[in-house]
Amino acid sequence: MMSQLSGLEGEMKGLDLSREYYENVGKPILMELFPEYMEKAAVGLVGEGSECFGFDDQISMDHDYGPSFCVWFPRNIYTEVRESMSEIYDALPKEYKGVSANLIREQSAGRRGILEIEGFYQKFLTRDIVPENLTDWLRIPEHYFAVATNGEVFEDNLGMFSEIREKLLNYYPEDIRLKKIAACAVKMAHSGQCNYARMMWRHDVVAAKFALDEFMRNAISLVFLLNRVYCPYYKWMWRGMEQLPKLGKVKDLLKNMAAGALDVSHWDSGKWKECRYKLNREDPMVDMVEQIADLVREELWSQGISSSTSDYLEEHAYAVMTRIQDKRIRSLPVLMG
Repeated sequence: MMSQLSGLEGEMKGLDLSREYYENVGKPILMELFPEYMEKAAVGLVGEGSECFGFDDQISMDHDYGPSFCVWFPRNIYTEVRESMSEIYDALPKEYKGVSANLIREQSAGRRGILEIEGFYQKFLTRDIVPENLTDWLRIPEHYFAVATNGEVFEDNLGMFSEIREKLLNYYPEDIRLKKIAACAVKMAHSGQCNYARMMWRHDVVAAKFALDEFMRNAISLVFLLNRVYCPYYKWMWRGMEQLPKLGKVKDLLKNMAAGALDVSHWDSGKWKECRYKLNREDPMVDMVEQIADLVREELWSQGISSSTSDYLEEHAYAVMTRIQDKRIRSLPVLMG
């Protein structure tokens, strides 16, 4: 019942702390006082917070952190037990193995404790069940799927929470995955392979930086899509790549790109007419953009979703669009995704 993304080995992570805290502190008390209800509970740590992704560290511990866990019930049971069980949960020790609850902010209330299954999923997906149609799958921001399926379910006696979770973890319907791949590919082409150079010819480093940022964001999103893993929100996008089996070289190239400085000395505006249709490999950013595009193109071929031989990712985006079976999804603008 682990998520698609899970933490690294090393010192005890918040997820491990949560599991032990539940097993050794919370479970004995809750089982003693609410045995009939705990037989219908799902328990784990899923949702908001770096510890749910396994990305927590010493810096994470300064707010909204500490020994805690989630207990989920179906709505009808939740309404019966919420007040009495929440009172017991709130009275549990706030320190475990030397880790104390730290600065739990008001806006973070409801992340842990006694929760409703339907309410948990509705919070992130605007519905309490798995999306029923392709439009809903496309409409919901991807990072909400990531946060709704991260972490770990320690136990689920009724199975309702895990049934929804497993359906979500089965990932996007293929037509939606292809639509999002096409959108990312065309955005990478426009921002990194085209507009970055046009802005640098103008010596507009601000717009050029925006173009590179757009390229990087979509490159990461595309890597997640090609690995069939939900991409978390921007704070953890790059970090999450280290656990993906495919396109690992892209991660290092993106790190070098992010650490590099833009240098207009590689772009003589007086030569733009004769050079505008050529790759300016004197600029290392251009070279890294093309290396990433090459890696992506090879993976698109490997997965059999593009037959284009072009170096320009926009051509691959339209090739991917032709693989979409649903006519309505296929007819949407290529940039939508």
